[in-house]
Amino acid sequence: MRPGPRNLITDVEGLLVGNAEDHRIRTGTTVLLGARPFTAAVHVMGGAPGTRETDLLAPDRLVQEVDALVLSGGSALGLDAGSGVADALRAAGRGFDVGGQKVPIVPGAILFDLLNGGDKDWRENPYRSLGARALEAAGHDFALGTAGAGTGATVKGLKGGLGSASVVMEDGMTVGALVAVNALGTVTMGAGPQFWAAPWEMGTEFGGLGPGPTPDPGQEPMPDKGPGAATTIAIVATDARLTQAEAQRLAVAAHDGMARAIVPSHTPFDGDLVFAAATGARPLSDPVVGPFRLGHAAAVCLARAIARAVYLAEPREGDILPAWRARFGTSPSGPGTRDPHP
Repeated sequence: MRPGPRNLITDVEGLLVGNAEDHRIRTGTTVLLGARPFTAAVHVMGGAPGTRETDLLAPDRLVQEVDALVLSGGSALGLDAGSGVADALRAAGRGFDVGGQKVPIVPGAILFDLLNGGDKDWRENPYRSLGARALEAAGHDFALGTAGAGTGATVKGLKGGLGSASVVMEDGMTVGALVAVNALGTVTMGAGPQFWAAPWEMGTEFGGLGPGPTPDPGQEPMPDKGPGAATTIAIVATDARLTQAEAQRLAVAAHDGMARAIVPSHTPFDGDLVFAAATGARPLSDPVVGPFRLGHAAAVCLARAIARAVYLAEPREGDILPAWRARFGTSPSGPGTRDPHP
């Protein structure tokens, strides 16, 4: 496996991503848009999820494809970002056709960023507008770090952020990941700058620092956020032709990447969730081994994307936690580390 040309989820042909942020509020929204409807599924392993239209992603439901997926800050208030996306898609003539009426299918998930120091005293919910703006901005290149749904995110001791990564497999299949990292757990090892995801790094995409010192296995973690105040939400995508059941297994496998990169993950306080998206551009060459290899690639991509989210977070005035680069005095450099929109 090797990184795709952008090292972004948009290396999967037919997918675009758009971000919208409000730095005064310290929040934002990210939209994954398909050139055409795509197969999607979801798997939840956290104890405090916040979701929109995820029930219809089960393999036995009538609707088998979606138009877009939305990741957003704002806790339950952020679910309104999906409405802004759906409004814009309907205006463009997209959606599931029911007797001539178009109903865009836009599942989404949210993270909690309401206690990050931003101005939350709004009179009108801002997320519908953020969703529409993110959709309008959709393209092949998009910002990472303090951007989109990761704008106001935090992890234990550091700013969180938005991350992405991709791989091209030996058989030509492409797999990518997109994640907003707002975890209860740690993304770095101990007090050092090294990332838990270091064994999976490709090149120097998050600093090339290698693993840190071996942690004390007897050290018990203590939460620094309250119940429901965390959550890492992600999308893994491929150009493979998958059924909805196969896509769901892809989402399940991708959770391994979250556990490799965040310690601890999938806690009762987090709403950890992974969507899977399959554009269907390429048939599986082997229906048995293919899904197995795709699941491994998805986990590797997600672990790398999580580290990149924190590595590329930007320090800003009023931060309640330091950005990785500010705390450790290191600026992103080298191939695969550049923020597409510095």
